[in-house]
Amino acid sequence: MRNKELQPEDLRNRCDPESLQFANTKEIEPLTEVIGQPRVFQALELGSEVEGTGFNIFVVGLPDSGRTTLTKDYFIRRAASDPTTDDWCYVENFDDHHAPISLRLPPGQGEVFKREMEELIGQGLRDIKDAFQSQSYREEKTRLTEQLKRKQEKSFNKLQEKVSDHDFELVRTPMGFILQPLLDGKPISQQERSSLSEEQRANIQKTQSELDRDVENTLEAIRRLDREIHENLKGLITKTVQFVIGPLISDLRSKYQDNCSVTHHLDALQEDLVERIVRSRLADKEELDSEVLLTRYGVNVLVDHTEKTGAPVVLESHPTYENLVGRIEHRLSPRGSQTDFSLIRPGALHRANGGYLLLPARDLLLNPQAWNSLKRALRDNNIRLQAQTVKLGTVVTSSLDPEPIPLDIKVILFGTPRLYYLLKENDEDFAKLFKIRAEFATEMDRTADNEHAYALFIKSIADQNDLPPFDNTAVARIIEYGSRVAENQKKLTTRLGKISNLIRESAYWANKGQAALVTSQFVQKAIQMGIYRDNLAEETTAERIKDDTILISVTGEKIGELNALTLLSEIDYEFGSPTRVSAVSRPGDEGVVAIERQAELSGPIHTKGVLILSGFLGERYGQQHTLNLTASITFEQSYAEVDGDSASAAELMALLSSIADIPLRQGCAITGSINQHGEIQAVGAINEKIEGYYRICQAKGLSGKQGVIIPKANVQNLMLFDDVLQAVEEGSFHIWPIERIDEGIPLLTGLEPGEKDKKGNYPPDTFNYHVQKALKSFYEVQKSEDRS
Repeated sequence: MRNKELQPEDLRNRCDPESLQFANTKEIEPLTEVIGQPRVFQALELGSEVEGTGFNIFVVGLPDSGRTTLTKDYFIRRAASDPTTDDWCYVENFDDHHAPISLRLPPGQGEVFKREMEELIGQGLRDIKDAFQSQSYREEKTRLTEQLKRKQEKSFNKLQEKVSDHDFELVRTPMGFILQPLLDGKPISQQERSSLSEEQRANIQKTQSELDRDVENTLEAIRRLDREIHENLKGLITKTVQFVIGPLISDLRSKYQDNCSVTHHLDALQEDLVERIVRSRLADKEELDSEVLLTRYGVNVLVDHTEKTGAPVVLESHPTYENLVGRIEHRLSPRGSQTDFSLIRPGALHRANGGYLLLPARDLLLNPQAWNSLKRALRDNNIRLQAQTVKLGTVVTSSLDPEPIPLDIKVILFGTPRLYYLLKENDEDFAKLFKIRAEFATEMDRTADNEHAYALFIKSIADQNDLPPFDNTAVARIIEYGSRVAENQKKLTTRLGKISNLIRESAYWANKGQAALVTSQFVQKAIQMGIYRDNLAEETTAERIKDDTILISVTGEKIGELNALTLLSEIDYEFGSPTRVSAVSRPGDEGVVAIERQAELSGPIHTKGVLILSGFLGERYGQQHTLNLTASITFEQSYAEVDGDSASAAELMALLSSIADIPLRQGCAITGSINQHGEIQAVGAINEKIEGYYRICQAKGLSGKQGVIIPKANVQNLMLFDDVLQAVEEGSFHIWPIERIDEGIPLLTGLEPGEKDKKGNYPPDTFNYHVQKALKSFYEVQKSEDRS
């Protein structure tokens, strides 16, 4: 039984640059749609078009899948044809300072309305000042006041004459006017009054009582005249202000007659402005603080769409509560921390209102207040901004409760599959508010159309980042790299973040080399340098193997020892490396024991793989007699937890070698998962494992007989680097695919496996014969011990 080893053309699905039908990316159009994600495209289209509460979108994808960039690009293209969103403003609520009013205006009209209000107040204050300084105003004010003052003087003089005629005088005191009796034209002293007769004192008292009524009536009449003067002045001031400000506001009211909120605000503003000016003039304050008035009657444009078209697309990468819902700023004053409508600041919900808001789910959930506020906004279909009562240790003595703004938005969250399912399982609101799932696939078919789509993507990244064009050899090499990331010759990765990084780094090396075009050599340079930045641990491991700190043999033969191919992982880098699997066996009844399991260093998958070995032995060799076997298997010089079953084929061959006492070729490493019937199953990271072993062999010296045995099912996953391809082509390294463990036996032992006859025996001088013979001897030994 001889296996056909793989040839260089089997080891990588090459892309012919000529098949791309362009010389460089200058000749092709940029990307206009989501690449390789038809399900995502359909979900995004559905979510963006279906009306109703809860039809928001959760985009599911792994990091570097392009989920954020591609989704944002999709909505930017879509939003361009949507109606332009209205502006939103906040203005003073003259009835309740703490509840500012929101105004909705057509796109670009917010700033216009703000300027108009500033001009209205500025012009109005100047005109009002001129009106109060005019000759006609002063004459009218004099006319209204002098006539009434003369009436007051006449009434008071008449009262004084009457009082004097009755030998009294009016004396002003802090408590008001009092009547003082006179004697010979002089006030009567207390001593003089006591010397008067009873009749005289009674007459004085009677006269004083009669005069008191006259004084009270006259003073009341004077007060009425004061009030009349006040009302006349108030009316004059009101009329003057109305005369000046009325036409200015009337012009604006006509312009915005179809916007009830604006006209209502203008009416309220006019009433408030007149009242404040009247109150100020009546208090003898000649001028109001124009800066205060400009603030009070100004417009806070929260969202402005001047010179914008289409709906907004907002990506908020830091979704805190304030960044999402907005904030209310405060200013310090002698009375504490104060605020007003002009200090309201928008959040991402305001900026994206009428369009699309993109948020990273993980960052959003790290801000529970922001997450809860987003859910509340989506449930209520409005944005309610709530002020914080304490901020940075400063007590807020004046806060606001702005009028909520109606919300019409599509929210798109980004997250991993695990985060999506955690939310769906643990947050009862999530499924109601995010009914659309758009899941990014990690790969797509490697067809001619999709290879062309890769080229369009490369051009788009180059154009967006002002990079030099890529020639067809560079595009072909990136396509091949896309298949390597996908770990499949017939697929391309859709983790376009990784591809985008490679594009930028390739352009960097081209620019560094002052090349006008990015060619395949610069792409290869970028790949190699990316590996070099991350592979320090791989080099360290290789050095320890080369100097025999870690014992790995790549030449000769050994019983019960074999090189398995394993994957080692750093934070950002994975690499393959051989590890020695050893097995020892003897008669007994303990079965196959994994030392890692006994040492509690075995993960559940590895434990399962070892148990499968017992099933294989029983199925193949336990038909004629009981298996009386005690064997132990271990990964030598391994001190961390071991998991996975990709070394189970190596463990089986080491075990069988130990039982049969037949050596294994150390130059042949093997990877593969085995089942109870001896079938070899595919494993992951096959490229890294092969390359890792090749480089160890290269470091210790290539003999021309080294190679790896892999599952045949993994051949489609091969996208190996050039150095391995060259070694295979030169015959200094070999790769053999197998479907069953029997196919690997000749490669590892030089013996044929042998097939059972009808009695269950294997032909002499075959590998299985020696295993069967050894197990039979174990049985006899154990049987003999049992008798004794």
